[in-house]
Amino acid sequence: MGVTAPLPVTDRFLEVLERLSERSVEDYYNPYQTFQWPETLEENRFWMTPELLTVYGTEHYDTLGEDTLQRLSKWESVNFYSLNVHGIRELLIEVVGRIHMPGFEVPSDFFHHFIGEENEHMWFFSEFCRRYGNKIYGSTAMRADAAWEPEVENFLVFTRILFFEELVDHYNSRMAKDESLCHTIREVNRIHHQDESRHIAFGRELVSLLYSRMCQAVSADRVREVEAYLKRYVVYSVNSLYNPHVYRDAGIPDPLALRNALVADPSRRPHERKAIRKPLSFFLRTGIFSDDTLPVV
Repeated sequence: MGVTAPLPVTDRFLEVLERLSERSVEDYYNPYQTFQWPETLEENRFWMTPELLTVYGTEHYDTLGEDTLQRLSKWESVNFYSLNVHGIRELLIEVVGRIHMPGFEVPSDFFHHFIGEENEHMWFFSEFCRRYGNKIYGSTAMRADAAWEPEVENFLVFTRILFFEELVDHYNSRMAKDESLCHTIREVNRIHHQDESRHIAFGRELVSLLYSRMCQAVSADRVREVEAYLKRYVVYSVNSLYNPHVYRDAGIPDPLALRNALVADPSRRPHERKAIRKPLSFFLRTGIFSDDTLPVV
């Protein structure tokens, strides 16, 4: 990570930092005392809101049967929290590498709250996976296809973090309110949503400033390359929800074929778009994306 120019800090950014830091202190909780983990969770019920399942809206949702859908919901739930564990690990590494470093002097105080809260999130997501799934599903990171300039690298780090948080929050906010889910699952999602609302507000402000700094530092062609990379990252992130190991654990025959069929199924696109509606709208509004066309993988 190279040295970059100072952030083009605004009064609004300073006000947001102060307000969010105060809320972090006021809303603080000890997760090791907050959560009451039952020995087991009931198997013959949904562990994830049915509309959030990766088969929802396809012929497979209608043909798998309720028992299989409930099993699938368990393992999709474990996969979702596993993705959180891996995503949080990545963002912690990146943010820790920038706290109190040149170019990030102003937001570093809030980084302390951010790092502490995300570390606790990673703990309770991993605790859920290990207690009720006896595993944390693996994940593969998407590699950058270029050596980025420092301004580009910093922008991409926090834009990826923001997108990840907004995608996850779509699921959290829905499941937190779903009374058909058990109390433990609702609480995990409710508490994460409570914290992520602050992180998303912070992330949008920081990404806007980093985008401005990047556009001043690199060519218009480079900015277009960054947009193309981010669009591939959006598709990669959405596709990570379609995990053949999940389908195998749910007892579904030929899990890889199902995964490929779902990723290619046009009836899934409206549900994916719904999940990424908020970050996509932000990217369009700020000029990060010139249009809402995403690549087909």
